[in-house]
Amino acid sequence: MIKDASADQGQTYRFDIRHLSTEELARLGMAQIAYVKPVMMNGAPAFSIHAADGTPMAVAGDRDVAISAILQHEMLPTLVH
Repeated sequence: MIKDASADQGQTYRFDIRHLSTEELARLGMAQIAYVKPVMMNGAPAFSIHAADGTPMAVAGDRDVAISAILQHEMLPTLVH
């Protein structure tokens, strides 16, 4: 169940993910999820932060810093190897 953000009385609704369009599926989690991916930057290891759709958002020198940055923006961090 997902809470309907537009409902003031705390109403909930259900949906079947199999019925989402390609566009809806691509937007799913865009504002809530970010992933951290190890990369090389100027010959040194770093960690890039990407939106759920793969859009690059930032680079950090440390994985914990990258995760902290995501959490500070009230998003859910996910690691990609």
